[in-house]
Amino acid sequence: MNPKLLLGTSNPGKIEEFKNLLEDIPYELRTLNEESCTIDVVEDGKTFMENATIKAMQYAKATKLPCLSDDSGIEVDALNGRPGIYSARYGGPGLNDQARVNLILQEMENIPFEKRQARFKSAIVIAWPDGQILSAESTIEGVINYKPRGKNGFGYDPIFYLPELDKTSAEINSEDKNKISHRGKAIEKIIPLLLNI
Repeated sequence: MNPKLLLGTSNPGKIEEFKNLLEDIPYELRTLNEESCTIDVVEDGKTFMENATIKAMQYAKATKLPCLSDDSGIEVDALNGRPGIYSARYGGPGLNDQARVNLILQEMENIPFEKRQARFKSAIVIAWPDGQILSAESTIEGVINYKPRGKNGFGYDPIFYLPELDKTSAEINSEDKNKISHRGKAIEKIIPLLLNI
């Protein structure tokens, strides 16, 4: 019987992505819901890595299971790096993904294409109840598109344009996206570390 690995997120899009990225590892993937874990984690770190570590450690302690958490988001050069670590809460608690996308487009409506650089960043941490930690991070560079395109993905994917593919992140199928995405590349780095334990 495979050991359990908790996915420390309640975001359905991330859960699905993690399950696809981790399908070949010899662990039984569990969600917070399946483990009846309802603790409220305060993400008060100053970086993606600090927030991912806070989440993984607190969920691991609460459930007595190793926990994989990530903190990721988008940094937009023309917005001085915003929304950054506040990506999931940008604009306040009342906004959904589409409203946050619209807010960024509104803030950037007069910015020319050559100044619309942005990047997705992901920090991934696996923590054990005894305090042991593994971590990895990755980045993917792109441009903020003028309007949303595509239905695949979540969050800021519909406006994150990849010039080399002439597609937004939401226009790429899941399999291809997992090969190039910030989260996919960070998971790729951390799996060998996990399998060596």
